[in-house]
Amino acid sequence: MAIITTPRLQLSPFEPSDWAFFRTLREDRAIMRYMAAIAPEKETRRLFAARLTAPHTFVIRAHDDETPLGDIGLQISTQNREEADIGYTVIPRAQGKGIASEALNAICDYAFTQTTVRAINAYVLADNSGSVRVLEKIGFVRTQVLEKAYEINGVRYDDWVYRLECGAV
Repeated sequence: MAIITTPRLQLSPFEPSDWAFFRTLREDRAIMRYMAAIAPEKETRRLFAARLTAPHTFVIRAHDDETPLGDIGLQISTQNREEADIGYTVIPRAQGKGIASEALNAICDYAFTQTTVRAINAYVLADNSGSVRVLEKIGFVRTQVLEKAYEINGVRYDDWVYRLECGAV
């Protein structure tokens, strides 16, 4: 599996030892408020097991520290190998420091140079202004607004669809 490096970061595949980090991330209300309801541990373990075998999912770490700062993943479409969806999460203490932008830029470059992907889609809640800024900084363009399309804990939110095409980075 690939390891992606940037000037400050290393994106490496999930390892079994990343379970505690993953669980903490998925139980953090500040993070999950933009993603989903906090799932029971059994569901979180199932999701983690999938991350261990997924080919383009990574833990984000600084070069000089083994402490995970977040995760990022690319899911290539099975119907169209030139399309992929992307998702990422950065722990609260690492937010606002360019970590998400650096990791996102690196994985997009990886997708466009090391895979068959020619376009990457991202879905973000309209309320998630930090993630919107990250996507737009990298060059993603909002292509669609899905009104009240995503539900978390019984509340419906607008979901914005962003897209980045090869050559735009």
